[in-house]
Amino acid sequence: MIPKEDSEEFYSRFHQQLADSQDWPGPFLFKFIIRSDEHKVNQLKKMFEGKDVQLKLKNSSKNTFVSVSFLAKMKNPDEIIAIYKAASTIEGIITL
Repeated sequence: MIPKEDSEEFYSRFHQQLADSQDWPGPFLFKFIIRSDEHKVNQLKKMFEGKDVQLKLKNSSKNTFVSVSFLAKMKNPDEIIAIYKAASTIEGIITL
């Protein structure tokens, strides 16, 4: 989960880990949990428009929450961090 406090320090470490973990461009799996809300899911989907992406949705047992996973080919760690930062503006989102 991406912390709210010291986020720039977190993103700096995360960037380095991504840069060291694989060659770029390459695949990256994004995972989010949000309340079951079509508008919020569509907000997430828009962040991946124009990208080579596979989407997977899974509702919780009571359909209160939905797990949203995107496997996308990303250019570099900066592109990944930009998506996480944009996603963090969605109210109630949990990033994994």
